[in-house]
Amino acid sequence: MRVLLWYWGRRGGGAQFALCLARGLMARPDVSLALSVSREGDLSGEFQALGAPCDSVSTYNNALGFALGFARVRGLARRLRRQAQSFGADVVVSAMPHLWTPLVAPALKRAGIPYVPVLHDALPHPGDPSPAWHWRLRRELAAARGAVVLSTAVEAAIRAEAPSLPLFRLPLGAHLPAEAPRDVAVTHDFLFFGRIRTYKGLDLLRDAFAQLRQHHPAATLRVVGEGDIEAAAPGLSALPGVTVEPRWVADGAIPALISTARAVVLPYREASQSGVLPIALACGVPVVATPVGGLAEQVRDGETGLLAAAPTGEALAAAMGRLLDDAALRERLAESALRHGEELADWKAQAGALLAGIHPWLRLPAA
Repeated sequence: MRVLLWYWGRRGGGAQFALCLARGLMARPDVSLALSVSREGDLSGEFQALGAPCDSVSTYNNALGFALGFARVRGLARRLRRQAQSFGADVVVSAMPHLWTPLVAPALKRAGIPYVPVLHDALPHPGDPSPAWHWRLRRELAAARGAVVLSTAVEAAIRAEAPSLPLFRLPLGAHLPAEAPRDVAVTHDFLFFGRIRTYKGLDLLRDAFAQLRQHHPAATLRVVGEGDIEAAAPGLSALPGVTVEPRWVADGAIPALISTARAVVLPYREASQSGVLPIALACGVPVVATPVGGLAEQVRDGETGLLAAAPTGEALAAAMGRLLDDAALRERLAESALRHGEELADWKAQAGALLAGIHPWLRLPAA
């Protein structure tokens, strides 16, 4: 199968997902791969180093560049279409939607080129900017031959939006930017890592940790990520045992950071799925999470982590306390997390599952 992988984002989990998927596709003898990536992306060099035919297009790296870039979008649509035709692509796979996707993807459909997006979200996260979200999603779905979703929560929302569109659900893999370290010293009981946003429930975590400390006065929590912690959870940083580091973490430093915790805590109020969660499992670190959205299916309760009984501070505190109280449980969860995480980090298998899922939509001979 000849696959053109398209990703015009710049950094973060989406970039790592695209790079890991590209590596997985490259590892398959039944795949010829070409790439279309952003020249301004942090991982542009890593994509180029794969050795696949790679078109680096100029997108933008700030708000002004985004506004001025609209003049280039029509030309970029033609450029992507020509690349797909010249390569003889059987399918163009979008690793993650981009703000320009709804203006570019229709050109692929008009040219008769199968287009398959990987949809990480079906609705905007509460509090996140979402200009023309539903218009953009409808345009993308209308251009698609089918779509890949990463959780049943997203699948249900997309089916409601486009009932006749073929969908394939692929569990989100562990996009490890570096090998998971072993024998790292544990410095904190719990770690929250990721962008600091209201929907991620840091106020629930604040309330849960305050309750947890009443019975576990030595418990510690580390919060690391970009954003305004006081806006998301006033008073969290002032709690005893809490360390807050409002900063961006370089991709290569993420596994070592996660490995310093007994458990990763995900106190979300809403979630499509979590990219941090499979990375934690691949590092052998269990997860404590609220039972919302895709988290409820990503966490194997009692096997790779613990699900709180409800998305409340009290229920989250109870789950965190259970993990601290039972050393044998922690060890069992960590061992199971590592086994499952190793499966999620096998991107050759992930790529194979994706291709098998979308193959029936492409009218290709069976592999």
